[in-house]
Amino acid sequence: MSAPMILALSCADRPGIVARVTGYLARCGCNIIEAQQFNDLAEDKFFMRVAFDPGTTDREEIREGFGPIAHEYAMAWSMLRRDRARRVLLMVSKFDHCLADLLYRQRIGEIAMDVVAVVSNHPREAFGTHLLDGVPFHHMPVTSDTKAEQEARVRALVEETRAELVVLARYMQILSDDMARYLSGRCINIHHSFLPGFKGAKPYHQAHARGVKMIGATAHYVTADLDEGPIIHQDVEAVTHAATPDDMVRKGRDIERRVLAEAVRLHLEDRVLLNGQRTVVFKS
Repeated sequence: MSAPMILALSCADRPGIVARVTGYLARCGCNIIEAQQFNDLAEDKFFMRVAFDPGTTDREEIREGFGPIAHEYAMAWSMLRRDRARRVLLMVSKFDHCLADLLYRQRIGEIAMDVVAVVSNHPREAFGTHLLDGVPFHHMPVTSDTKAEQEARVRALVEETRAELVVLARYMQILSDDMARYLSGRCINIHHSFLPGFKGAKPYHQAHARGVKMIGATAHYVTADLDEGPIIHQDVEAVTHAATPDDMVRKGRDIERRVLAEAVRLHLEDRVLLNGQRTVVFKS
């Protein structure tokens, strides 16, 4: 079997879409190996993800031939190789548990990504001795007075590295509205699920003081609305009255890293389609 392709699409719902898509792939000699669809009846929208083996047919011919169908149905669509590692830029501040987890999963082949750069507002010495071995690192400090200049440097690096996804792996700086718009649909952030209930410093200590019995984390796309972008993945874990603030911080770190890793994996496998302020997520 040759390297599979992934077709992901969304459009207004109407009869015959599945037949047109699958019929076209069949005529191209492709073998469908996975297919998922969702009809949003409330919004009258259709979403579909198809993984297929192109066989001996040229991939560019398949992509070009699908263009007229996509135009007819006014589809938002992509058709990419599943085995191509996407170019990812990671941003991090002082807490490196999410960064370390993503780099580890990339190294063992669990997440197919090419980490083109790590950007931090802290110097390289703030991280583990071997954590960033072989990874291009860029120290870009930022203050309220230099924010515009620093973000311009980040944008230039995104362009230079041709990064297809930016991941805020516990990057504790708020992006400007302009930066959020620039990265729209290609920037993922992670935050604890107490938001907006417990904002500011030490949210787990705030939760402990209120007797919270459930903690969690949310991974979402970045928008100009702080921590309110379309949600990709969430998870929770129960805690009891016996949990200390340190217990909550420890559990929270674990949830944050695995939620972010799953969101990144889902995005890179074209399993996440935007649906207004929500997402359609085709789980594997």
